[in-house]
Amino acid sequence: MYIGLKHAHSGLAYLALAALLIVMIYALIGALSNREFTEKDRKFAMIAFILSHIQLLVGLILYFVSPVGFSLLTGGGAMGDKIARLTALEHPVINIIAIVLISVGYIRAKKLTESRAKFRSIYMMYGIGLVLILSRIPWHSWLG
Repeated sequence: MYIGLKHAHSGLAYLALAALLIVMIYALIGALSNREFTEKDRKFAMIAFILSHIQLLVGLILYFVSPVGFSLLTGGGAMGDKIARLTALEHPVINIIAIVLISVGYIRAKKLTESRAKFRSIYMMYGIGLVLILSRIPWHSWLG
């Protein structure tokens, strides 16, 4: 189960990151061109929203079943080791914050009335969320 979840978390990351980047750029173009925010735009944003939430859910499950997730915090030495701290604390906490920001951007865009404001809410919050996610990816284990 652990190996399957690990592969799902790594593979889904590519989809979620690509979707966030595409939607962010798409919303930025929509805002700059003063285009009308349509149902299609909302659905594009929703795809990235859903993928990022699925990624979070798989990551949280993985965190508690993994031998290098939550168990590192109970061992006592995680804060002194840079990689252990990233895995046990920084990666999950920062990514939860990123998903909250993405959620705020999507929910706020649904409530706004002006098209430009809707696009701006999406590209700004998705962009901040994307930067946070990229800052805490454990590149040493993801690419290696």
